[in-house]
Amino acid sequence: MERHVMNISSQLNASDDFRIGVLTSGGDAQGMNAAVRAVIRTALAVGARPYAVLEGWAGAVHGGDSIKPMGWSDVSNILSAGGTVIGTARCPEFREYEGRHAAARHLLEHGIDRLVVIGGDGSLSGTNEFRTEWPQHVRELVDEGVISEEEAAAHPALIVVGLVGSIDNDMVGTDMTIGADTALHRIVDALDQLTSTAASHQRTFVVEVMGRHCGYLPLMAAVAGGADYVFTPENPAGPGWEDDLAEHLRLGREAGRRESIVLVAEGATDRDGNLLTTQHIADAITEKTGEDARVTILGHVQRGGSPSAYDRWMSTLLGYAAVQEILTTTPEAVPCILGVRHNRITRIPLMKAVQETRAVKDFIKAGDFEGAQRARGVSFTAMVGVNDILSTPPQLTPEATGVSRRIGILHAGGLAPGMNTAARAAVRLGIARGWTMLGIRGSWRGLADNDVRELTWGDVEGWAFQGGAELGTRREVPEIEQYYSLGRAIERNELDALIVIGGLNAYLAVHAMMNERDRYPAFQIPVVLIPASIDNNLPGSELSIGADTALNNATWALDRIKESAAATKRCFIAEIMGRRCGYLTLMSSLSSGAEYIYLNEDAANLQKIAEDSRRMVDSFKDGRRLFLILVNEAVSKFYDREFLASVYEAESEGYYDVRHSALGHLQQGGAPSPFDRLLATRLTNRALEHLQNQFTRGEAEGVYIGQIGNHIEARLVKNMFDDLDIVNRRPFDQWWCELTRIQRIVSMQDPGMPALTISIADSEE
Repeated sequence: MERHVMNISSQLNASDDFRIGVLTSGGDAQGMNAAVRAVIRTALAVGARPYAVLEGWAGAVHGGDSIKPMGWSDVSNILSAGGTVIGTARCPEFREYEGRHAAARHLLEHGIDRLVVIGGDGSLSGTNEFRTEWPQHVRELVDEGVISEEEAAAHPALIVVGLVGSIDNDMVGTDMTIGADTALHRIVDALDQLTSTAASHQRTFVVEVMGRHCGYLPLMAAVAGGADYVFTPENPAGPGWEDDLAEHLRLGREAGRRESIVLVAEGATDRDGNLLTTQHIADAITEKTGEDARVTILGHVQRGGSPSAYDRWMSTLLGYAAVQEILTTTPEAVPCILGVRHNRITRIPLMKAVQETRAVKDFIKAGDFEGAQRARGVSFTAMVGVNDILSTPPQLTPEATGVSRRIGILHAGGLAPGMNTAARAAVRLGIARGWTMLGIRGSWRGLADNDVRELTWGDVEGWAFQGGAELGTRREVPEIEQYYSLGRAIERNELDALIVIGGLNAYLAVHAMMNERDRYPAFQIPVVLIPASIDNNLPGSELSIGADTALNNATWALDRIKESAAATKRCFIAEIMGRRCGYLTLMSSLSSGAEYIYLNEDAANLQKIAEDSRRMVDSFKDGRRLFLILVNEAVSKFYDREFLASVYEAESEGYYDVRHSALGHLQQGGAPSPFDRLLATRLTNRALEHLQNQFTRGEAEGVYIGQIGNHIEARLVKNMFDDLDIVNRRPFDQWWCELTRIQRIVSMQDPGMPALTISIADSEE
């Protein structure tokens, strides 16, 4: 699962002659509303006229009130809504030429010849067929006397841009589709709840999740939820799977598991193509183990409910980019979908993506399961291997060869959800390499006090979905007077390397220790820093473990604040964590629909605050009921949350009242999100690979790792300040800063705000 970045460049303008339709088709997916909202508001911002085609292609076929002009307020308060507010439907009529001909007539009645279509591969392939037929439909409509020659000349081609809405994440060419992150949230939440009841009775649950032709959801849920076994379409069960499954469950219990979770994709089969139902698998477990297995089918729960923070802000940016694409592309250009690739918004040829997606089923049918997995992407195949290691009981792990190593694991810095997941992954992946994994409790102070003990496979059972930090964490950076004790503890415990999971203070501590290696020889061991901070302010990584969970927590709280504040006319100012890094504030604004944001990176002044106040008062005079403002906690020495609240209240003229509050530590609490669990697992796996490489080469470097784009990189700690603005405690280069103008465009109606173009990469061949 990836997060994406975009670069803003020059101004984008359109004219009233551009009429853009947007429709959602096929199965609904959480986040569609965010994309629809962004398309409509961006179109308005650039001077185009947006229309919603209601009920998918059925609305185009039936015409009339099903094609509706849209204004700014028509898409207010829909970010948090599940499903799609403009409706979707299967449309058999659109499969026939006559139905598509009716759709062309009804679109032309409104002057629409540009469409943003949000749907799956079936909807997008049908869209492309309609696009190729368009000139023929136009000519026939002229012959029928429905439109004039002038109208035909004005609309010679249909220009379409696709956005992929699919909870299965099954479109080849894009790392993430709209709705997949939320569906994964639903599954992992259910697994966390099932695990607690299953552990109480030492019980096995067989859980069916969606994924008829794509194993993304069951595979990633297995990694994030700590499942024992998973059945996916890309890796059908081989002969003797019943015995292998029973052995995994039995040995897992022997190693310390009280519960067993088996995940099954709804389209999972054996290698002969026979469908494997949850009941079939449960019966096999009972037959082989004598234990009663319970079946749970999650079904459409996975499609429902409020979208995750990611499915709001990612879909917003895709909708924004779709308007740019549809206004700048030419009729001769190959139609495309916009997706996320290598952490960038990417233009993918529409039919190429559809054909390659459908080819996965051909790989499976031909028995080329490795080819099917490769088609899903590098991260998919990597997670298959990682999941095998994490879920395989230690009794089945092959005997390790080579030198045994003793690896210490500690947390340092502020708490970040996902620290436990990283520690669990380190223990199990390390044990699989034949290493002894040692937990250090109480951070650096615990190491100095020799609070160190070996962690077994079973000791970290359940850590994947626990908030907090089982090993404990502290913000303190060790004083130089403590170095002797730390060195003695490293020698006493015969540590060959350290894995440090934490925030900026962890980085500063390791940097200081690396500079003292000549005086303290015990420090001359490999040290790998894994980024974990809700502030997302660490060098060398675009995203830190914990930031996604904090963002989802903040989004949840802001949704509740908006519901409460809507009861009266109110301006609410919420303070978001992040210190001098505005990442959480900006992304919370995109996911909650906040009108204004104030960031430390974008210093406010009295003139700007006065202009914002005037604009807000005018909006309340025009009937607004709620205005949400987000402030990051270290926004300014002078213009802080209390100051802003005083200004806005003083200028209210009685039209609204003002309330303000800091969201506080709720942003650090709760179980880590699926993304943070997957990120923690991926980064930790890379950290152990880096340690292995250092051992092989005989090196003893301090490095910090992080995800940049689609790659996990390692950089030397001694060069850390090349990346880090230590005065402001954040990286010099923050990719997300360029998104602040887009936030203003989609959240606050402002005729003076110019729209901006964003760079869209062409997909790699």
